[in-house]
Amino acid sequence: MTDLADVGPGSVRPLGPGTTPRLRLAPQPAQETLPTGPVAPDVPLRRRRWVRGYIRWAVGLDVLAGVLGSLLALGVRLGGGPFSDRYFEYAEITTRYIALSVITPALWVAAIWWGGGYQRRRLGSGADEFRALIRADVALLALIGFLSYATKSEIARWYVLIEIPSVALLSLLLRYRLRRWLHREREQGRCLERTVVVGRLDGAADLIEQIGRSRELGMEVVAVCAAGLQETDDGVTMISGVPVMRYPEEAIAAVDLVNAEVVAVSGHPDLTGHELRRFAWALEERDVDLIVSPGILEVAGSRLTIRPSVGLSLLHIERPEMSGVRRAAKNTLDRVITLLAILVAAPLLLLIALAVCLDSRGPVLFRQTRVGERGEEFTMLKFRTMVRDADRLQVDLTGGLDVNKRLFKLQRDPRVTRVGRILRRYSLDELPQLANVLQGRMSLVGPRPSLPAEVADYEQDETRRLRVRPGLTGLWQVSGRSDLSWEESLRLDLWYVDNWSPVLDLQIMARTARAVVKGRGAY
Repeated sequence: MTDLADVGPGSVRPLGPGTTPRLRLAPQPAQETLPTGPVAPDVPLRRRRWVRGYIRWAVGLDVLAGVLGSLLALGVRLGGGPFSDRYFEYAEITTRYIALSVITPALWVAAIWWGGGYQRRRLGSGADEFRALIRADVALLALIGFLSYATKSEIARWYVLIEIPSVALLSLLLRYRLRRWLHREREQGRCLERTVVVGRLDGAADLIEQIGRSRELGMEVVAVCAAGLQETDDGVTMISGVPVMRYPEEAIAAVDLVNAEVVAVSGHPDLTGHELRRFAWALEERDVDLIVSPGILEVAGSRLTIRPSVGLSLLHIERPEMSGVRRAAKNTLDRVITLLAILVAAPLLLLIALAVCLDSRGPVLFRQTRVGERGEEFTMLKFRTMVRDADRLQVDLTGGLDVNKRLFKLQRDPRVTRVGRILRRYSLDELPQLANVLQGRMSLVGPRPSLPAEVADYEQDETRRLRVRPGLTGLWQVSGRSDLSWEESLRLDLWYVDNWSPVLDLQIMARTARAVVKGRGAY
């Protein structure tokens, strides 16, 4: 990497052994143009070894999924599996099935590659990575169906419908485990891409904070090129703990200096149109990715689409809707899953009710007025976890333990019973709210049900939480529960209201099980 002392006069102070770089703003150039010259010979290709390793692992796991899924379908076809006595009984009939099983792993990997499943920007991205697998599954089904029809091969439909979905499901599970490993590595500061943020002061600061909150993105901001700064007395300027190395007009020089792999642009008036295009060309020569933040916060990717035309691309934002077919789908999903949950959990509900009765005097159920959709009040049910008349015994015992002032929850509340402490830790006290879901007053997934006193103090943005039914679980529960501040809880609830989808509900329910088992933030 280029020595900091060789970058130019006034930009940085020379480094000595064991010293921390002291960064100084370079003088504003007279002509605001972006350097787009050829790549210096000593600029290395910026491909981390972890990227190649991750792709190799992904390909290997996809091949494994193809082999296992093919063996499963072949075993069903041969009756008893490939290791049974009947394996070669119908050798002539099953030759085509064996041939299909042999080539399926290669076809599966090729379909994923065609669908962009091995692109670096999708590595560890979660939903985007999984959507690529689903597209590959559909494409492979269509391909095998077409080839079977074109060659008049008598391939049983049920065989294909067992093999290909099995391969896709196994790939999803194996990729999920691989993604979890990558996220753990990134939480420890590994497998990150060096990122330079370019833009105005306020936009750059917001973007840095968002990247810092989303560690799973895999970006590590190492430098900022920002406009609108004033040089400090000692010549050092920082934004959110990240050193400012250049002005936006010198972003390419900063990229070369810090050996960046990604450049994130956050709304700068001089980086639009033709200048942004030239900037992208210069980064392309250096094998550096370009990310442009549109300045739209808390909008899921499913609501964003590009409307391209000659010389112009428009970003279209779909309106969040919770009505018509979408609302009916959510209500149906809620009631079907709730009925199944009640049938399965009925013995557990009886045991909990008995334990509550034997532990302390008082009713089994705790009833409390909460505010639901459109501000309508309803009676929410919970198993009683506190002593009788706990509301009257409420005292100021915070002592710095209350992490969420708006919600009043103590980590060591003396009013909680012994059984209640266990019920709270694993959220078993919430099970009676299944009755509220059947009544249509709550949903399985949604914002936290609010107290009337909280709603009375809501500001305009906060009232948007009331556009949907409150939930038995939600993003607030799978993201920290009572350890979250009010601002964090509100941000998660508003994000859910704006970006709801059936798939999101299923993801939250799946994550709820893990959050409940860990018991973090529950008291």
